[in-house]
Amino acid sequence: MGLAQYAVIATGEEWGVLHDGNLNSGYATKEAAFESAAAAASLAIRMGHEVHISVPGREEGEAAPTKRSN
Repeated sequence: MGLAQYAVIATGEEWGVLHDGNLNSGYATKEAAFESAAAAASLAIRMGHEVHISVPGREEGEAAPTKRSN
């Protein structure tokens, strides 16, 4: 089988997932984009593909994600 690669990338003020040249964007957080990539990767694994997911680290000066208070 083939290789399925997913890359979480910044798209302006939002986050997206790049896969096979297609960008699925509109995620408010990097974590949300990752969860979407992981779900897609799970399906690719079931189909027998090798899977790679890349997520950039936090940049210098970038705030850490925080929990919202209810």
